[in-house]
Amino acid sequence: MSLIHAEGLYAGYGGVDILRNTHLRVGADEIVVIVGPNGAGKSTAMKAMFGLVPVRAGTVTYRGEDITNRPPERMVTRGIAYVPQEANIFPSLSVLENLELGAYAIPGDMSPRLEKVFEIFPRLRERRHQQAGVMSGGERQMVAMGRALMVDPHLLMLDEPTAGLSPRLIDETIERIREVNQLGIGVLMVEQNARQALAVADRGYVLATGENRHEDSGPALLANPEVAEMFLGG
Repeated sequence: MSLIHAEGLYAGYGGVDILRNTHLRVGADEIVVIVGPNGAGKSTAMKAMFGLVPVRAGTVTYRGEDITNRPPERMVTRGIAYVPQEANIFPSLSVLENLELGAYAIPGDMSPRLEKVFEIFPRLRERRHQQAGVMSGGERQMVAMGRALMVDPHLLMLDEPTAGLSPRLIDETIERIREVNQLGIGVLMVEQNARQALAVADRGYVLATGENRHEDSGPALLANPEVAEMFLGG
């Protein structure tokens, strides 16, 4: 059974559909990547699944439950964590305070979750008392992902996690995402750095103008000449 499954989505802003009959699926333990040109509807699709954009038609099911148009706070308590591309940390707070705020929705002792985050991101342990806003872009992205992991999710949604990072930090961020996935957490990721993301993806979707154009394994999409020419820069 799929961990999350969006079928026939029509969704957008101000009554205008950005998505048109879009479908996406993430299985348990999978890394699934959404790629495509700017304006393709990639981020809109993720936001619609998380309840941030209203779905006019179609359904979103999570672990067999219909969650279409449920509010985002309900998604978090069910084990879905979402990391937006921007405004994804509290810059005036310390790393530790950011992580602790991520655990607010889940009762109980947060120590085991905090330790898990520090194991994945050792740099955050070292800098736990540092103000998050003065960290590098890559380190801030670690804080954002670490905070999302504090809800102990089954599914992690990442919107452009490598945006604005250097090539070295892109590779490091992708590797950390693989480590998260190896803990048994499904990952749905929107990415402009399509080649790096598809290289580690179990499956990928190519969207264009809000519609599904291609779906296949990550390696198969990378090897597809049409996908390479039209969506990956040749």
